[in-house]
Amino acid sequence: MNTVLIGICIFVIVYLFLSWFARTSSKKIATTIKKIAVYFSLILAILFTFAGKYIFSLPFLLVILSGLKIKGLTILQVIQLWRLIQFLKNSGRFSQGQFGQTQGSSSVSNDEAYKLLGLKRGCSKEDVLKAANQLQKKIHPDMNREVKTERLSQLVNEAKEKIIKTDFS
Repeated sequence: MNTVLIGICIFVIVYLFLSWFARTSSKKIATTIKKIAVYFSLILAILFTFAGKYIFSLPFLLVILSGLKIKGLTILQVIQLWRLIQFLKNSGRFSQGQFGQTQGSSSVSNDEAYKLLGLKRGCSKEDVLKAANQLQKKIHPDMNREVKTERLSQLVNEAKEKIIKTDFS
């Protein structure tokens, strides 16, 4: 009996949705779908943010980054940057101080430098320069004027200099 009632309810809801869909203009449908997607994403992101500090905050970060319009970053690169920022925050190198100044030391360790550039030990100097240049093209403050990426750009430069200074001198 309950399955019949649920089936009738689903049928009525689908019928009402399809009749609305047939009567409405495509522009109104598109704006409604966009609104629903944005609201659903925000609600989901807020739920994930409060549900877990590290694991579930990634969807919220992806929603924010898509709104920031950082040019040329793929989802995989965004996830790698997010993991690196979390690592640097936990080590005290990327957190904000009392008056907007960064805490901790400004130098990056060798392991952090390789992680930041997405390289492995034993790579050539050209690979280091190429990886640093590719990252700088995507996150440089001149390329993304509406987003504050100065600190990320500084970290990429520090990582490049650290690897070149320690491994190729």
